[in-house]
Amino acid sequence: MTRTTADTSAPLREINIAHSPDSDDAFMFYGLATNKVRVPGYKFTHTLTDIETLNRKALDEAFYDVTAISFHAYPYLQDNYALMSCGGSVGEGYGPMIVAPRKFTLDELKKVRVAVPGTLTTAYLALKLYAPEIETAVVPFDRIIPAVAAGEYAAGLIIHEGQLTYANDGLQKFIDLGQWWREETGLPLPLGGNAIRRSLGEEVMKVTTQALRDSIQHALDHREEALEYAMQFARDLDPSLANRFVGMYVNERTLNYGDDGKEAIRKLLAMGHERGIIPHAAKVDFIG
Repeated sequence: MTRTTADTSAPLREINIAHSPDSDDAFMFYGLATNKVRVPGYKFTHTLTDIETLNRKALDEAFYDVTAISFHAYPYLQDNYALMSCGGSVGEGYGPMIVAPRKFTLDELKKVRVAVPGTLTTAYLALKLYAPEIETAVVPFDRIIPAVAAGEYAAGLIIHEGQLTYANDGLQKFIDLGQWWREETGLPLPLGGNAIRRSLGEEVMKVTTQALRDSIQHALDHREEALEYAMQFARDLDPSLANRFVGMYVNERTLNYGDDGKEAIRKLLAMGHERGIIPHAAKVDFIG
């Protein structure tokens, strides 16, 4: 798949892209990362790091042209970045979970510390909307399940592949915040998206957004090859679970949020601001 929107006589324009080392991100960027999707005149480079680090680095505009972010982080970045209209991870009645070795009541949960993957993650925002009194401690996302299983924390807020594997460590679900959000609002839970640097200019932003959409479509059209590529990033997942996880977060809504998906992003951030969790009112705009 080769796009021809760019002027091939122009100097090569390098776009640096940062995303998480997760199988769903790897799947959606497969086309661009392997040069199956090309844009004449453009070169795309990739940096992989965890989402909370990306959230923090994106606070400094100089880091990446395109970066995966948690939607919770967007109001802090909105002066320098816009949201791409594709590439998002959206929970359709599922999402981050609180897990623990034993059953808790909500009152009991409010008396213990819950390990969370970062205070700019959407998981943290959803947790604070659900129960603002809960005390938290930041733990790297891939250490939360082992830490809770070892008794270092009474409960943990899990994201990524842990949503499918927590029971293997003897943990049980207290609540799925994506399900709670659906019951509260009737909307899907938007978790993470891709932001693009405004200073690139409108044309470059549009071309780059379309390149990502083409990459997602290529992966969906060549699922077996894209899954094989993504498996190298699928922590502790067998091919069947990796396929399931990718299907949860890379699908038709990843190509386009849809009206309800965009409404969900605005509602989530508005509620966070109204309840004092986010200090800035969000001004959400989409590219492409």
